[in-house]
Amino acid sequence: MVKPNKELKNWYYHRDLINYYAFNLTPQCSILNIHHGNDIFRDSLKYKNYKSVNISKKSIFPDKKFDFIFISDSLSVVRDIQSLFHKLKKCSSPNTRLIVNYHNYFWLPFLKIAVKLGIKDPQKYTNWLNTDDVINLLSIENYQIIKVGQRLLIPVYIPVISYFINRYIAYFPVINKLCFTNYLISRPVNDNKIYDQTVSVIIPVRNESGNIENTIKRLPKLGKHTEIIFIEGYSSDNTWDKIIRVQNKYKKLDIKVFKQQGIGKADAVRLGFIKARGNILMILDADLTVPPEELTKFYEAINKDKGEFINGCRLVYPVQKEAMQFLNTVANHLFSTILSWILNIKIKDTLCGTKVISKKNYLHIARNRKYFGDFDPFGDFDLIFGAAKLNLKYTEIPIHYQSRKYGHTNISRFKHGWLLLKMTIFALFKLKFV
Repeated sequence: MVKPNKELKNWYYHRDLINYYAFNLTPQCSILNIHHGNDIFRDSLKYKNYKSVNISKKSIFPDKKFDFIFISDSLSVVRDIQSLFHKLKKCSSPNTRLIVNYHNYFWLPFLKIAVKLGIKDPQKYTNWLNTDDVINLLSIENYQIIKVGQRLLIPVYIPVISYFINRYIAYFPVINKLCFTNYLISRPVNDNKIYDQTVSVIIPVRNESGNIENTIKRLPKLGKHTEIIFIEGYSSDNTWDKIIRVQNKYKKLDIKVFKQQGIGKADAVRLGFIKARGNILMILDADLTVPPEELTKFYEAINKDKGEFINGCRLVYPVQKEAMQFLNTVANHLFSTILSWILNIKIKDTLCGTKVISKKNYLHIARNRKYFGDFDPFGDFDLIFGAAKLNLKYTEIPIHYQSRKYGHTNISRFKHGWLLLKMTIFALFKLKFV
């Protein structure tokens, strides 16, 4: 957290801005700050690859790509915001995060009073936009919206009170509409021609002997090459032998097999991701409750840049009888609603095992894992929270959830509920109350 310089005007508000932007950055990233007036970030963010452009002067945008672009409290003085977003695309790639913050119109009368009292410097407002206006302008210029949110119910320092209300109260629904600061995170969509990519399908297996060959038969060809990786973990049946037989039988397919050394599905998935050579990584559960044929939808979504982290959703189409019990369905809906609020993204199903991400973005999550620690035995939340922290574009693909045809589930339904509760509380303090 940035320490306040209480000699500066509006130090409390500026400190919150700096801390918020810093929270979203990644190590060794490049930053372009579009500002007017003083640059509040330059001395606080110790990044070597930092460039600022003052839009109150006739400045030329640098002809290079940046990882992050800031527009902080500047949209209100820009004459043509759409043109600004258009020009910034030459400084951007689909991996760039554009972070914008702007004042809530509700606070305009208070800002005028603050200027008269000398608390705030006078400023000529050319525009006063709401969030829908900003989203519309970004969408016209082909940006994807990743997150929208609010901060600071009390933008001035009142000992104890400001900290408590801004950290714990300001984020709650309805109350957050009164916050002083609106923020929005987006990214430019890939306008270039899309080429087929290589794919690695990771299949963690434990006591799934009866599903192994069926998985191979039903798995579609994905991209220009499909690598299939089985990670076997301490099966008590003949799953390992079955995998070896299938590997020998289907020699024309690129099938790799590894024995898990650690414990839990998360460990198996991480091993598979490390061994994978594909550009795109997919997780497919061996119980076949998610039809392998539907992986084509996931590939098309990520390859056409519809999202950067693609998650399956079991709660749209009708679910086969016995595939998901009523209490599990209710719990999934409840916790998904809560997590959507915590993560500031629309998420409908957290525990669908089918997830897709590029290897490049997964490696970013792995490098950033120390922020969360080793907290998730199944791996679903490790990826979801990691993607949310990196502001990856989240997209859900509805799937037709099937009942298991062979074997028994390896997960207790009550453990699932307890896990959801723990993960929700964990995310609250790691991603919301920050």
